[in-house]
Amino acid sequence: MSLEEEVNRDAFRDKIATVDEEGKRNWVYPKKPKGRFYNWRKYLSYVLLLFFFGAPFIKINGEPLLMLNVIERKFVFFGKIFWPQDFYIFVIGMITFIVFIILFTVIYGRLFCGWVCPQTIFMEMVFRRIEYAIEGDFRKQRKLNQSPWNAEKIRKKTLKHAVFFAVSFLISNMFLTYIIGSDEWFDLISSPPGQHLGGLGAMIIFTGVFYAVFSYFREQVCTVVCPYGRLQGVLLDSKSIIVAYDFVRGENRGRFKRREDRDAKGKGDCIDCHACVDVCPTGIDIRNGTQLECVNCTACIDACDEIMDKVGFERGLIRYASEENIKEKKEFTFTFRMAAYSIVLGILVSVFVMLLALRSDLDTSILRQSGMTFQKAEDGTITNLYQYKVINKTGVETPVKFMLEGNRGEIRHVGTKELIVPKGEYIEGKFFIALTSEELKNKPRSFQVGIYSGDKKIDEVETTFLSPGKR
Repeated sequence: MSLEEEVNRDAFRDKIATVDEEGKRNWVYPKKPKGRFYNWRKYLSYVLLLFFFGAPFIKINGEPLLMLNVIERKFVFFGKIFWPQDFYIFVIGMITFIVFIILFTVIYGRLFCGWVCPQTIFMEMVFRRIEYAIEGDFRKQRKLNQSPWNAEKIRKKTLKHAVFFAVSFLISNMFLTYIIGSDEWFDLISSPPGQHLGGLGAMIIFTGVFYAVFSYFREQVCTVVCPYGRLQGVLLDSKSIIVAYDFVRGENRGRFKRREDRDAKGKGDCIDCHACVDVCPTGIDIRNGTQLECVNCTACIDACDEIMDKVGFERGLIRYASEENIKEKKEFTFTFRMAAYSIVLGILVSVFVMLLALRSDLDTSILRQSGMTFQKAEDGTITNLYQYKVINKTGVETPVKFMLEGNRGEIRHVGTKELIVPKGEYIEGKFFIALTSEELKNKPRSFQVGIYSGDKKIDEVETTFLSPGKR
């Protein structure tokens, strides 16, 4: 192959499929996909959409299944409340997620993008299907857009965009329930709009953003905004499993002719039908190899398999495979490398789950009052003043009491002794620790303060004590 041919063959890598040479948008009209992979993706999308629309209304112990209230810094996962004091768990969770994405992509490619990414699910399984139902398949859509404005075009465009806006409004409402909770959301929509102008304004803005993304920006979210597509260039290697074209079997391409000896003519199994390109939602030609626009949606696999069935060739010209599988004509095997990475992923997830399971229901801090030294009470005891704060991470109010461990000293509360921490809230206050001279003599000046709910010990905090001669 000459240098010029080599350059021309890889010229597609100098641009993206959705932008022409003048920098203008190439509107993508993908053919409506069908096939076994598409059906599996549909069923999975139904489950994920059902979870998305139902999770805010499912409650565990009075708390929502999921809530991300960034305004009040209150987060709920599977009925458990997390406060800023649990930020370390969030950090570990984010690190786990990032490492998981990296290792998962190294092994399995962009499987996440094609199967469970919210952008792909909403675009391909909701909005695109609405578009097919109203405007027809890809040729009818192109013809409609190129036609002059008439009654049919106005009717279809108005209907489509009205439905798009309504669905976007519904999605933005669902996102709002994840922030403020379903109860607050019900109160919001049942109250007069004039009482919630700020919330209504935010809803309209978010609705506009979703509408713009799914009616206009579309696949460019994956190619321009999302960093994951660009990261795959450094994450994937020849062993990564991707949606790949079998160039060994498919080349050289040539039109199909009945009763033709393709081997004698030097032709491969690719009949250059363009079906894989027609069905691609990002407008690429998968036969050019791995590209950042490819989201591994498998539409090209289904399209190619259908053509292979029609011409009597074996399926799998486009399939899930690694470059190594194709070059060396090997069947897919679960390698030691994949097993090792999967074990690491399992360990990371297990550690994160263990941290969640071992997290205490109450978080207590006890600090000696700054700027104050010991005091001598009227009864002759030596006292130190302490500040406490108890955070209730559960969904029920919890009575608590403080007790000194080791049968030494006495706790004297400033104010009420009845301490009840409301669910998801916190209480704070002050108390004195009082010790006699005998209890101070030759004894350590650090104490364990137990926090009890009834007779059950739920937390323990260590603190220090100042006394004459010990500062």
